[in-house]
Amino acid sequence: MKRRNILHIAAALGLSVLACNSAWSQSKDRVVLMLNWYVTGQHAPLFLGKEKGYFEQEGIDLVIQEGRGSGPTTQAVAAKNVTLGYVDIGTMIKIAAKGAPVKAIGVALQKSPMAVISLAEKGITKPSDIKGKIVAMTAGDSPSQIWPLFLKKTGLKDGDFKTINGDAQTKINAVVNGQADMLIGYSTDQNNEIERLTKKRVNTMLFADYGVNMASSSIIAHTSLIKEKPELLKRFLRAATKAFEEAQKNPEEAVNAVLKAAPNTGSKESLLKGLNSSIALFRASDNEKNRPLRVTKKVMDDTVAMMIESGGIPPSADNANNYYTDDLLP
Repeated sequence: MKRRNILHIAAALGLSVLACNSAWSQSKDRVVLMLNWYVTGQHAPLFLGKEKGYFEQEGIDLVIQEGRGSGPTTQAVAAKNVTLGYVDIGTMIKIAAKGAPVKAIGVALQKSPMAVISLAEKGITKPSDIKGKIVAMTAGDSPSQIWPLFLKKTGLKDGDFKTINGDAQTKINAVVNGQADMLIGYSTDQNNEIERLTKKRVNTMLFADYGVNMASSSIIAHTSLIKEKPELLKRFLRAATKAFEEAQKNPEEAVNAVLKAAPNTGSKESLLKGLNSSIALFRASDNEKNRPLRVTKKVMDDTVAMMIESGGIPPSADNANNYYTDDLLP
């Protein structure tokens, strides 16, 4: 009888533990974060944070989804189809200025990754080298919208070069196959992909080094979520900040977390190069002491000013506070 009673007690305790665990699991908030594109090295901090349990410790069940561009991801957040987005903030600003109820709550890349990317053998190391060459572009994407501003700052004109158009992969193929001398893209992934495919050295000319610096990849939320569930977003950003800090310290571990979650994403070498390229852009020159995701007012003001100068938004939409808040960051 005693043994039977002990078994009954043990079973009851076991059920209690399971019930507690189940209740704790159910109490976690499901957060769906949609990326700006396919998974690349710059997304590794988010996967590292998930792998190490940072989000779970904050009561968050994080689901990371791939995207198909910053525009569609921004629209998905605006429509409340996903909880958060990871997008180019310039693209978000353009959509928000037209009335979309979205706002950035943290800025991951505070120096622009937009760049002119070419095989080193082409000898394109400065803006004047673009003259007489063929440039691969994607009409309507973020770099192509800022490209006229780069031309203005560097004294180039549309007639100085020829262009061909295509999507992101078409641009890469054009450079690899010699149909184009360079592409306009991002220093966090497309240069690494060209290097991987050709086994040749690649030159990367950052727009930011020629007076065209803007904040870039950011975490965005619906404005109603910011108002109604600030504590949820604070918990998410605490975990995300820790994840970005840890990725800086251990980039290889961060890449391993990506490969564990998405083994077909790419080679470890290219992902690591992409992450290290991104880490170099985590902070602007005036922001060395802040924790990740917290951007300075100057960078945001400059970003909005360049959006106006490039024609992306009207002069009347010049208030950076309409597009970004740091109130939720740790």
